[in-house]
Amino acid sequence: MDVSIDFAAENLTKKGFLDLEIDPTLDLFAEIEKLKKEKNAILLAHYYQEPDIQDVADYIGDSLGLAQKAAETKADIIVFAGVHFMAETAKILNPNKKVLLPDLKAGCSLSDSCPPQLFKAFKDKHPDHLVISYINCSAGIKALSDIICTSSNARKIVESLPEDQKIIFAPDKNLGAYINKVSGREMVLWNGACMVHELFSLEKITKLKERHKEAMFIAHPECEDAVLKQADFIGSTTQMLNFTAESEHNTFIVATETGILHQMQKRSPNKTFIPAPPDNSCACNDCPHMKLNTLEKLYLCMKYEQPEILMDEDLRIAAQKPIERMLQLSKELGIV
Repeated sequence: MDVSIDFAAENLTKKGFLDLEIDPTLDLFAEIEKLKKEKNAILLAHYYQEPDIQDVADYIGDSLGLAQKAAETKADIIVFAGVHFMAETAKILNPNKKVLLPDLKAGCSLSDSCPPQLFKAFKDKHPDHLVISYINCSAGIKALSDIICTSSNARKIVESLPEDQKIIFAPDKNLGAYINKVSGREMVLWNGACMVHELFSLEKITKLKERHKEAMFIAHPECEDAVLKQADFIGSTTQMLNFTAESEHNTFIVATETGILHQMQKRSPNKTFIPAPPDNSCACNDCPHMKLNTLEKLYLCMKYEQPEILMDEDLRIAAQKPIERMLQLSKELGIV
């Protein structure tokens, strides 16, 4: 099934509305709050967004929390400060609501690593396998899946299935390998990965740990195995955030996208958080796609209600089924 997603921003994008000049004296925080009330809009933001966007959001969370919030919202408009697969998920769950994404170019390297037509051919080679796909994938991949998962619930969902159930896990090979390791499964893995989590330098992290012997090293399971082997704690962004808030330790080296450090610092203002260094000249590891969204783009997006995500209805229905199964399993397994 082909992805058929249309964005109804053609006229405005031709005029370059994202490049419109904004009065520099305008209080964007106040204006965004005003627009939310006027339009009955909810602003959902991922932990990896810039701090200003996190501070003006109605809800901040990881992929599971965002999907749950999108499924239950009573708002007329959902503004998604994240990347395109997240906004797609919101639209899949809310066909009659308007879903907006501040910047259409906010894609995802992991999602892009798994084209639906190639994955379908891969799936056809394993006809007796159930497909579990990480939510960081396109609507086309979701439509080819049996169950969607997030890094928060992947292990419990996999372990809830019979041990003899054959499984394909896509698109993240590192998360899949980690789940195989901790669950004892032998899932067939699609060879995809997140550019942010693959860039961490084991050598630099080792040196950083030597300089900060008191620090706990925590990592997201999308990191490569060599990095995960060095971690004192492995978990989703929400699990990492909760761990740092509840831990007696005061210093943490954090191997995930740096946006999460803003919430960690807010939750634990007296603790120290050090971003794990990537294998390049940068001191920290930012997702270039996540950081395309800005407060200015967010304001313009809400003001003009563009760009809007529209989706082929057959694709939406096919993609909805495995997401709904994930949400139901999360309730049954007590995953919040």
